[in-house]
Amino acid sequence: MILLTFRDGDDLKLGVKTSRGVVDVAAAQAALGMDDGSVPESMDALIAGGDSARTALADLVARAEAAPAAEDWIRDEPTLTLGPAVPNPGKIICVGLNYRKHAEETGAAIPETPVLFSKFNNTVAAAHEDVPLTDAATQYDYEVELAVVMGKAARNVSRADALGTVFGYATANDLSARDLQTRTSQWILGKTMDKFMPIGPYLVTADDVPDPQTLPLRTWLNGEPRQDSNTDDMIFSVAEIIAYISRHFSLAPGDVIITGTPEGVILGMAEKTWMVPGDAVEVEVEGLGKLTNRMVAG
Repeated sequence: MILLTFRDGDDLKLGVKTSRGVVDVAAAQAALGMDDGSVPESMDALIAGGDSARTALADLVARAEAAPAAEDWIRDEPTLTLGPAVPNPGKIICVGLNYRKHAEETGAAIPETPVLFSKFNNTVAAAHEDVPLTDAATQYDYEVELAVVMGKAARNVSRADALGTVFGYATANDLSARDLQTRTSQWILGKTMDKFMPIGPYLVTADDVPDPQTLPLRTWLNGEPRQDSNTDDMIFSVAEIIAYISRHFSLAPGDVIITGTPEGVILGMAEKTWMVPGDAVEVEVEGLGKLTNRMVAG
């Protein structure tokens, strides 16, 4: 399933992208007489609800698509204001230097174990949402990344079983302020400014992503191609990352792992022209949707 969230006044509603349009889950339940609470009406509840919640949602979507008249619950996606694909993540765990060519372009050694750092919930932003760039930094950069959203608890999970704990995958942009990132040995300051992790437009369930290590990913800055790679260049695969993290601390449903960026970032260029207000960044992981955000003065 291709999931999304969209704004309805002050509410953030759950939607499912289909060939007919976006199924408004809450409206479809009410119209089809299925509002008994078995189908979750928010992304948080869906992720927390496990296999039974996903099955109930799939049944609802099948009925909604098959219904002859669906004006009340099929929405036209271009008319929607999207929310973040994962509005309220638990932990946000990031992996640095996880693409060989990216490590090489920045002059870093190839890591022997995953390089982990974190972002916080203030970084979450939606597709088409403006990202403020403040005068606290000047070296603003983009990073297209594959985001992994956990669907099951994981502690000491094996590499062989790791992908079975994943709820789904999304496109993310690990925006970075390089002058703050490199100020100390700890990267967190340059990674955790407000709205510095746009995620979306969709969250695609794991059953629709057979192999997360074969996904093309790309970036455009003001329409100019910048990053063009594939997740097969990862040093540590998604399964290895989950197994490594879960050996050291528990993962829970709703946790988000962003898995590193390929070559083509501004940091790796000989002549660096950093992002400024007015720049538009598009990042895409093939099959997961293109995520567009404009930088604005903060």
